[in-house]
Amino acid sequence: MTMKTRVALVTGGATGIGRATCVALAQRGIDEIHIGYSRSVDAAESLSAELRDLGAAAFPLRIDVSDREAVEEAAARMLQTSGGLDVLVNCAGTTRKIEFTDLAALTPDIWDEILGTNLLGAFWVCQAFAGALTERRGSIVNVSSISATRVVGSSMPYSVSKAALSQLTRALAVALAPAVRVNSVAPGTVVSGWHERLVGEADARAGFEAEAQLVPLGRLAGPAEIADAIASVALELGFMTGQELIVDGGKALRY
Repeated sequence: MTMKTRVALVTGGATGIGRATCVALAQRGIDEIHIGYSRSVDAAESLSAELRDLGAAAFPLRIDVSDREAVEEAAARMLQTSGGLDVLVNCAGTTRKIEFTDLAALTPDIWDEILGTNLLGAFWVCQAFAGALTERRGSIVNVSSISATRVVGSSMPYSVSKAALSQLTRALAVALAPAVRVNSVAPGTVVSGWHERLVGEADARAGFEAEAQLVPLGRLAGPAEIADAIASVALELGFMTGQELIVDGGKALRY
């Protein structure tokens, strides 16, 4: 990436791993960062101010990734003002807390919601920006999960969506080669508000403490550690494409 002004878009960028990724990209010298959000407008505005303090131009971008037409409209608006895109991070995601054994709870609406955001949403964004990324020989990082290859996680649709996202990463790496690198980062459990929103603060904290005992490194990651991996894959590993980097402190080794 040799453009004088390097531009990044992080979907789901206002909170959690997405927020930390925006900060990591700014710290690595990305000049212009677009913070994709669907509902967290206040968080996106607050983050914009923080990124500007780090020296990056920052712009909240409302984008419902599950809506293809909305994605195309948001992409057109962004590219009209920015002129291009160097880094795309697909971090937008959703889930429900449903036991894997509770098949009756998995309604068509739940499948549509989770697959529509986690899988199709990532594809719609990649599709909308493929031309711009090709022009600048850019990089895509999809945020997957270790639940893509293990029967774990918040729900079956979530796990399936992440498995499909991993395969989508490999397919796009071939489809967009040689101009665009496409990789994914698969976190283990991350200490963030994601789990607290799913199960409540007390249960989330108890779960964090119990799970940390299963991790070879003896603790769980915070959003910043996952963000560092995402930024490194996006910017620094120039001969890597179609790969998935697991960042879980070794947790998956013990399944």
